[in-house]
Amino acid sequence: MDTMRDRFITTTSQLLDEDPRLALVLAEISRDGFGPAARAHPDRVVNVGIREQLLIGAGAGMALTGLRPIVHTFASFLVERPFEQVKLDFGHQGVGGVLVSAGGSYDWPAGGFTHMSPGDVALLDTLDGWTVHVPGHPDEAEELLRQAAAGDGRVYVRLSVQSNERARPVGAGAGFTAVREGTDGVVVAVGPMLDNVLAATEGLDVTVLYATTVRPFDAAGLRRAVGDHVAADVVIVEPYLAGTSTAAANDALAELPHRVLGLGVGRAELRKYGEMDEHLAAHGLDARGLRERIGGFFRR
Repeated sequence: MDTMRDRFITTTSQLLDEDPRLALVLAEISRDGFGPAARAHPDRVVNVGIREQLLIGAGAGMALTGLRPIVHTFASFLVERPFEQVKLDFGHQGVGGVLVSAGGSYDWPAGGFTHMSPGDVALLDTLDGWTVHVPGHPDEAEELLRQAAAGDGRVYVRLSVQSNERARPVGAGAGFTAVREGTDGVVVAVGPMLDNVLAATEGLDVTVLYATTVRPFDAAGLRRAVGDHVAADVVIVEPYLAGTSTAAANDALAELPHRVLGLGVGRAELRKYGEMDEHLAAHGLDARGLRERIGGFFRR
C-alpha cells in the first residue's frame, strides 16, 4: 500500500492537470515527486527552497490573485516555523488555501525534534476559520484532499506514515462515525489511532467514534453518542498533543455532568529518537498502553 504522502503527490499532480485554478507551493520537501508536475505546469508549481515563511507568503499571495494554493512541507516547517505568516497572510487577509503536512508527530524519528510537530493542531486551534483533517488511511487522505482542493476555505490536511488497515467513508461534511457501540462511555479515535483504539477496547462496552475531521469539532455527533445518560465519560485519542480536543469536548457536553480524558503525545521531549513504534509505546498510544489507560478510566 502506498503512503498518504505518496497518494498526496499522485492526487495533487492529477488535480493540477485538471484544474487551472490550483497551484502548488513547495519548500524542497517532496520536490522530486512533483518533478513531472513542475515541468507540466511551471507557472503553477513553485519551489521556494528552504524558506518556510516565504512558502506561506507565496501561497497566500497566489490566493489573492484568485488561485487555490496547495502548500506543502513537514508539519514543523508548515505550521510552527511560519506561524505568524499563517496567522496574517491567510487569516488576516481572509484568503483560503490548503496546507498539507507530512512528518506528523514522530513519523521520521531520525530527523530529530526539529522534524516532529505534536503541537501543530493545537497551534492552529488558536486561529479562526480553519478546517483540520486527520486522515487515517491513504484513501481517506485522497478524498479529503480532493474536497479541500475543490473548496475555498482554509484547510489543514495532516498526513502521517502511520495508517489504519482499511479506509472508512469520509463524505463531504462527515462528522464522527460510530465504528462500535456500547453503553459505558465513548472513545473518540482520531485518524491513524483507530486500529490501536479498536484493539485496546476489544471486550469493553464502549462506543468508538472515528474522526478524520477534528475542526470543526463534531459536538452534535459526540452528544448523540453519549445518548440519554445522566452523565458522560469520554476519552479522546489523538495522534498529536494530548488534550488538544478536550476543551471542544467539554463545550459539547457543557449541559451534562461529564469526565473527559485526553490521550495523545506528551509534552516531554524523547531524546532517544528510536523508531515510530517506540514513540507510540512511550506515549502510551500503542494498543497495550491505550488498554491500560482507557480501561482504568472506565473502571473508576
